[in-house]
Amino acid sequence: MAAVRSQVATLWAALALCTAMSGEALAQKKYDSGASDTEIKIGNIMPYSGPASGYAAIGRTEEAYFNKINAEGGINGRKVRFISYDDGYSPPKTVEQARKLVESDNVLLIFGSLGTSTNSAIRKYMNEKKVPQLFVASGASKWNDPKQYPWTMGWQPSYVSEARIYAKYIMKEKPNGKIGVLYQNDDFGKDYLNGLKEGLGAKASMIVREEAYDTSEPAIDERVVKLKAAGADIFISLTNQKFAAQGIKKAAEINWHPMHIISNVSASVSGVLEPAGIEVSQGILSATYTKDGSDPQWNADEGMKKFYSFLTQYEPKASKLDAGVVYGYAAAQTIVKVLQMCGDDLTRENVMKQAASLKDFAPDTLLPGIKINTAPDDFAPIEQLQMMRFKGRKWELFGDIISSEMSH
Repeated sequence: MAAVRSQVATLWAALALCTAMSGEALAQKKYDSGASDTEIKIGNIMPYSGPASGYAAIGRTEEAYFNKINAEGGINGRKVRFISYDDGYSPPKTVEQARKLVESDNVLLIFGSLGTSTNSAIRKYMNEKKVPQLFVASGASKWNDPKQYPWTMGWQPSYVSEARIYAKYIMKEKPNGKIGVLYQNDDFGKDYLNGLKEGLGAKASMIVREEAYDTSEPAIDERVVKLKAAGADIFISLTNQKFAAQGIKKAAEINWHPMHIISNVSASVSGVLEPAGIEVSQGILSATYTKDGSDPQWNADEGMKKFYSFLTQYEPKASKLDAGVVYGYAAAQTIVKVLQMCGDDLTRENVMKQAASLKDFAPDTLLPGIKINTAPDDFAPIEQLQMMRFKGRKWELFGDIISSEMSH
C-alpha cells in the first residue's frame, strides 16, 4: 500500500512539475531584433544640423533621459541603447538614416523623429517593415491613422486639435466677431485652417478673409493690411515663428488691435515676441499643453522639481527655458512607460499594442489635468490644451483645460 501511495505521490509531483513548466513556457521572454535580456535598441532621427537645428535640444534631452534610466537600472533590467542620427531636416537623408537604423543597427523601433515632411518620407517604409514609428515629433493630423498606418503614431496635440480649441474659445468670447486668417500655404497651415473650420462648424462664415503665404516670401505685411481692410476684429496667425513676429509688428504699425491668436509653434518669447516687440505683443493669445520651464509658478511643482533635478544631474548644459527640453523629457518618459508595460514581451507588435493602450498617463512636464490616452482606434495621445495670454514678459495660463474632441 505504501508503495502505491509513493507511486501516486510521484505521479502527482511529476504532474505538478509539468504544469509549472508549461506555465513557465507561457511566460517565456519574447524578443524581436533590437531587444534582448540585457538591452533595448531605440532609433531616432533629428535635425542636429540644417534649418531646423533649433529642435536638436529634443534629441539631446531624450538621450540624457535614457542615461538617467540606465543609471537607475534600466527598463525591467534592460539598458536602453539610444542611436540618434542627423538628417539635416532633409527627407532623402531621413530615408537613408531610417534604413540604416532598421537594417544595419537592427533597432526595435524608431522613436520621436522630428518633422512632418521627414516623417512622411519614411512612413510607408516603416509600415511595410512593420517597425514602430512611435511618438512622431510633429503635430500633423496624419499620424493618427491606425487603419492605414498601424505602425505610426504621433505624440503632441495635432494642429487640427489646437485650432479647434481656438474656435471653441472664439465662439464663447466673441461669437459675433469677424475672423481674418493668415496661414502657411502647405500641409502645416492647411491642417490648422481645417481644424479652425471644423471647430467653427456652422459658424465658419465668421471667417471674412483668408490669406495664404509661401515660406519663400520675404514679408507678409500686405496680407496683414488686407485682413484689417476686410473688417476683421479677430486675427489668427497660423504661421511659423518668422511670420508670426512680422504679423504682430505690422498690426501694431497700422494701428490694428484685433483679438490676436498665434499658433503654439510660434509662442516662443525669445523667438517671436521679443523680436516683434514686447510692448506690442501684450495680450496676444495662444494655447499650450506643457509647463513653462522659465515660469517660477512651477518651482514648487513635484513634476517640475524632478525635471529640474534631472537637468542638473544629466543635462546641465540644457536651458530650462527651451520648450524643446521640456518636450523631449515628457516624450522620453512616455516611451519608457510603454516599454515598461511590455514586460518581457519585447516584440514590435506588443510595443504598438501597449502604445495604443495608455490610460491617463501624466508625464512630469505636462500641464496639470492634461493626460495621455490612446486606444487601438485612437493614435492621438494628447488632445487637450489650455489657453494662455502674453502679459509682461511671460505667458499666463487662464481658463480650464479644453479638449479638442468634437461633440457629436
